[in-house]
Amino acid sequence: MPLTSYGVVAGRVVDTRREGSSDSPHYQIHLVDDAGTHYRAAVNVESAQAPSELRYLVVDDFRHPVTAALPAPGSGWTALPSGPGGANLDYIRGNLFDPAAMRLLPPDVTGPDNDLADLLDHYVLRARADAQAAAYVFGERWGPEGTADQVFGFRPGNGVHDVHMNQGNSGSFVRDDGVWQDGGLLLHLAAESRWVAIFLAFQSQAWHTDDTTGHTLPGTEPHPTVGGAPARIVAALVNPVGPAPEAETVTLINASPSPVDVTGWRLADRSQRTCPVPAGMLAAGATLVVATTDGVTLGNGGGTITLLDAQGLKVDGVSYTAEQAGDEGWTLVF
Repeated sequence: MPLTSYGVVAGRVVDTRREGSSDSPHYQIHLVDDAGTHYRAAVNVESAQAPSELRYLVVDDFRHPVTAALPAPGSGWTALPSGPGGANLDYIRGNLFDPAAMRLLPPDVTGPDNDLADLLDHYVLRARADAQAAAYVFGERWGPEGTADQVFGFRPGNGVHDVHMNQGNSGSFVRDDGVWQDGGLLLHLAAESRWVAIFLAFQSQAWHTDDTTGHTLPGTEPHPTVGGAPARIVAALVNPVGPAPEAETVTLINASPSPVDVTGWRLADRSQRTCPVPAGMLAAGATLVVATTDGVTLGNGGGTITLLDAQGLKVDGVSYTAEQAGDEGWTLVF
């Protein structure tokens, strides 16, 4: 079953704590919202299930329409019901990043800048030192509790955990599977007008999951490889000249050295509506311009575009913001 209380904490970082060796080490973040409510974000830095090292990705200049859907800075806890189009994170369906770009880091190793806790320190301590920086931590809520927080001592104990991918699990963790409920950390560095995003996943988690349950789809590739997708989305005309309904298009390329049969393939928008890709073979190196149909909409206010194969598995995905949508008639290149 999915997480029981998924959402996001919006607050200011006031303290951190690096845990030493334990059964399940975490990097602890103390946040306070504008109402004075305290929260602890417990971020996993090691997996309880082998292999222990986590996959991570930091996007130093994160641009995605999800940032426009976030609650106000410092607003505290906001519950997020499952579904696309809002502030929810979904590592697979949200096209937040390229999972093939994720790397492995040990949890805590002697020496500077060589483990996951060091990496989190680099960004979270920077947010702590900047009074204008806003932190958003996604995961599952706990509390308020009747006792003091066991790490930072504030009362009542209160916070968020599962700040990592929450689908495609194995073993006993399958019970946490769900869609549109992944964890993560977004930092808004207002003085620099940019977002930093930190995404975490366990090596045991799968990257093709059921659209309803979030369970691993049998017989699928466990983790994407760099350059593994034969066909990719390379451009889109999201803001054509003229009034709505507009003639929006998506351009695909077969980057592989062999023809690809795209019969039965589909494109999906941010609301998960889909339309067909013209059936047939796409020659090696060839491009294909696909006109959107069947209610698929590439919104000028930002969106996502996902390419699905005949089995409904994700082949590629991109995202764009309202700023990137640009002026009328310009094709957005990814």
